[in-house]
Amino acid sequence: MELTSKPLRSDAVAKSKARLRLNRLLKNKWLYLMALPGMLYFIIFRYFPMWGLLIAFQDYQPALGMLHSKWVGLKHFERFFFDASFAMLFKNTIIMAVYNLVFFFPLPIILALLLNEIRREVFKRTIQTIVYIPHFVSWVVVVGISYIFFTTEGGIVNDVLASIGLPKIEFLISSEWFRTMIISQVIWKETGWGTIIFLAALAGVDPQLYEAAKIDGAGRFRQLWHITLPAIRSVIVILFILRLGSFLDTGFEQIFLMLNAMNRDVGEVFDTYVYNVGIQQGQFSYSTAVGLFKSIIGLALVVGANRMAKKMGESGLY
Repeated sequence: MELTSKPLRSDAVAKSKARLRLNRLLKNKWLYLMALPGMLYFIIFRYFPMWGLLIAFQDYQPALGMLHSKWVGLKHFERFFFDASFAMLFKNTIIMAVYNLVFFFPLPIILALLLNEIRREVFKRTIQTIVYIPHFVSWVVVVGISYIFFTTEGGIVNDVLASIGLPKIEFLISSEWFRTMIISQVIWKETGWGTIIFLAALAGVDPQLYEAAKIDGAGRFRQLWHITLPAIRSVIVILFILRLGSFLDTGFEQIFLMLNAMNRDVGEVFDTYVYNVGIQQGQFSYSTAVGLFKSIIGLALVVGANRMAKKMGESGLY
């Protein structure tokens, strides 16, 4: 009897669990329906194209397709690692990524904190609108504006320098100024847009905490340090981890438009290199291997940062 009762009990438990899952699905059906477009987007445009990563391990020939192209293993990765340009590409990409992380990432947080301190809603909304607008300007227009301001022939900045007796500076073709120009454009274009998530997090802070702090004699700075920042700390950590996931994504379009023969030694990064060898030279397998290497580095950074965040008491991404 015991031998026959155990399978019956396990079947009953399995049916009970299945019934609970079905009830939960039906109860939250509208939430799942709302999530469906996002899930389809990731399946079609993110997961399905991963099939194409196979060509990084092949000598891919478009006429033969992925199923019949010759399998070469790690040949393209070895070629990339021992290529003379690898050190330059890795150095340039890392430097630009660090610039973005150090100089750009904190600015939306700071701007959101400043906007949160504005008490007049009309003034606050006006400033928010002004700082959001650059996000909707394409990189082509941003680079065009940079040329108008910083070119040596008729550029506004150089004309001002010349008018006060200072020598003109070749901002657009100088290796020394290239990274400064790139990070300045990113700051101008994206800082305002980056405040949206932080402002949403700040809106959820309980006002009673500020009132209690005022009663205890805390000033604006102490309220900021002991209430506001701890309230959005988890959001900052999550966005920092996500930023590390795209750590090596330095922005292809922007850098490609700013590159020229005079600054290529400091401006060529993985993204532009993949375009040059993959699209212009037709080395599909080699360029896919380079892109896959960059993605693996990003995945490793996300996993490492998530573990570190959990050890520090934060929730992390997963």
